[in-house]
Amino acid sequence: MPANPKYLNPSIGARFTKITAAILGGYFVSVTFHLALAAWFNRADVLITMAFTGFIVWVALMVIAFLAKSGWKIWGIYILLSLLFCLFIYLGQTYNHTAQ
Repeated sequence: MPANPKYLNPSIGARFTKITAAILGGYFVSVTFHLALAAWFNRADVLITMAFTGFIVWVALMVIAFLAKSGWKIWGIYILLSLLFCLFIYLGQTYNHTAQ
């Protein structure tokens, strides 16, 4: 049974932005989220947990990217989230600076 054409993206650009947002954008958000947690909590515990939860979060973000109406909109959201988590990483490293 073929797919209903009204649910298919007609342009290659729309498909490309959704695919890249799902793969790259989801990965960036997942990694920066876990690194932000590592900046504020016990680094070793968070990074070990990231081996499992990072993949789960990445897959969830991939699904969300394909459910979105616009690939550009989801790219914008993922970039803003990554920048927000980068800010948390910076603040965590600044305020929780320990002699290493």
